[in-house]
Amino acid sequence: MKLGLVTYNMAKDWDVDTIIEMCEKTGFEGVELRTTHAHKVEVDLSADERKVVKQKFADSKVTLVGLGSAFEYHSPDQAVVKEHIEGTKEYIKLAKDVGASGVKVRPNGLPKEVPVEKTLEQIGLSLKEIGKFAKDYDIEIRLEVHGGGTSHVPYIRQILDVADCDNVVACWNSNGGEVEDGSIKNNFSYLTGRIGLLHINELWNSYPWAELFKLLNDSGYKGFCLAEIAGSSDPERVMRYYKALWDCLQPK
Repeated sequence: MKLGLVTYNMAKDWDVDTIIEMCEKTGFEGVELRTTHAHKVEVDLSADERKVVKQKFADSKVTLVGLGSAFEYHSPDQAVVKEHIEGTKEYIKLAKDVGASGVKVRPNGLPKEVPVEKTLEQIGLSLKEIGKFAKDYDIEIRLEVHGGGTSHVPYIRQILDVADCDNVVACWNSNGGEVEDGSIKNNFSYLTGRIGLLHINELWNSYPWAELFKLLNDSGYKGFCLAEIAGSSDPERVMRYYKALWDCLQPK
């Protein structure tokens, strides 16, 4: 497994050069670039600008793991759903052009006026369309375990089953609700073999990190665990400490 960074909070105000520099200094091997942030890796980049971003990562020790979008497909308004599907497709093209291997998407809630099963099916069918489109670009679609109600891990499994695309996978999000009696083993079992990426957070908290990393290791996971952590006035120091604690928690 490899450690990387989500630019959602830490690094949200950094440009691409700074992100690469800080990750190389502190031992972070990859990064997921969050949309709307200062690095501005967005769909309005020209073809030449996309090539520049791709080359910067290619010339570095840092992998551009993916692009972190906020596209979601739970709305009862089908026009909104369609808008998000089409937006995701443009982001897939961007990911291919800048050398990323995937795009993170999310469910973000269960509308009260719609039966839960119908919403889960709608999200899954949206992802089926997106997944088929993404295959032509060799891009993975990573569904974050996210949102009110939709972060229930069995629901994520249902959505993935409806999508039924091998390039549509789960992004484990290290939510407190995944823990039952101090363990994540039961919820993890729903997604074993279906996890393509992880977001992890504060390694000092009570989440069973050692158990998570052992379950991942035992399942054969060899991908990235991306730190989604708060910014700091001394980011290099925080990232170095985070890397040290990450190393200590790895299965022996």
